[in-house]
Amino acid sequence: MNMEFQPDEEDFNPLGTSIWPTAHAPNVRSLKFVKFADVKLPSGSRYLVKGILPTTGLVVLWGAPKCGKSFFAFDLTVHVAAGWEYRGRKVKQRSVVYFALEGQEGFAARIDAFRKANLVEDDLPFFLSADRIVLPQDGEAIVGSIRRQFPDVSPGVVVLDTLNRSIAGSENDPKDMGAYVRAADAIREAFECAVIVIHHCGVEGMRPRGHTSLTGAADAQLAVKRDKDGNIVTTVEFMKDGPEGDQIVSRLKLVSLGVDEDGDEMTSCVIEPVLLAEDGPQVSKQTARALQILRDCLASQGELPLSVENVPIGTRTISKNQWRDACYEKMFVKHATQTAKQKAFVRAVDALIDKKIISKQGDVVWVN
Repeated sequence: MNMEFQPDEEDFNPLGTSIWPTAHAPNVRSLKFVKFADVKLPSGSRYLVKGILPTTGLVVLWGAPKCGKSFFAFDLTVHVAAGWEYRGRKVKQRSVVYFALEGQEGFAARIDAFRKANLVEDDLPFFLSADRIVLPQDGEAIVGSIRRQFPDVSPGVVVLDTLNRSIAGSENDPKDMGAYVRAADAIREAFECAVIVIHHCGVEGMRPRGHTSLTGAADAQLAVKRDKDGNIVTTVEFMKDGPEGDQIVSRLKLVSLGVDEDGDEMTSCVIEPVLLAEDGPQVSKQTARALQILRDCLASQGELPLSVENVPIGTRTISKNQWRDACYEKMFVKHATQTAKQKAFVRAVDALIDKKIISKQGDVVWVN
């Protein structure tokens, strides 16, 4: 049997000669291949924010109108610009370019509120644009403008807020959405960065609005919703090559920005962590910190046990010792005694179990 490759009929022109050029033809792109034995896993960080934001890729952040998704996106990315730890997660400092295409007039107030709430006096590599853009037409303009205005800056994050305000055509049309995704990918490739697309949900509120080619192309997807107490709950719905299911719970805090020319108070909001358990009971700040560390451990190291009594199916678990070691490392000052650490950890565990926020079976723990 002849096993050599036989091109299809459409691979030939009407004259009967192959339209595929030979490897020796001029101006033919040369592709690079790596042997199996030479493929090595990079040791560098694959996250800008551990477990939430990958170093490169298309990220979809979606939710209903007024659910707080833009507040969350701004807070997350400005922490990247500052290089600050985010909710106990490691952060890789990179420049951020943010296209605020909805509510532009309120963004200056939002930034001023962040400065005041966090006592920020120094400049940060965070660059805001309220200019109207549409993709795919303005893809080259975005890349070229960034390179011309900031020749020494290669952004780690580009935010498009929102898709509805930045797409040429219909988000329901597969052709238009496909062109949008390709343009976003071109921006990602130009800077080797993460591109965050902020998007609305459909009428039923169960998934991002529009054609599914957007979510199909995404490297990560974050869902933002309001809970019964009005908290902003962000869930990592999926993450390529990373854990899923982690939740970040926040709330909005009002910040006074002075008075306007009419003497009326000006205000905006900042987003802050919620020191409440998801099911409502109040816990101490130290206990809340231990709970957040547990959630982080479950997201990064948790396992789905094959068979553990009383563990709900699909629930991630981790050993109590792993959680304890992480708490010892992150909760205390360097000079805290071992006895003090142990007592604080035991108090946190007992409080969380008592309030039915977590469960424990032998040496295994999980969040209810």
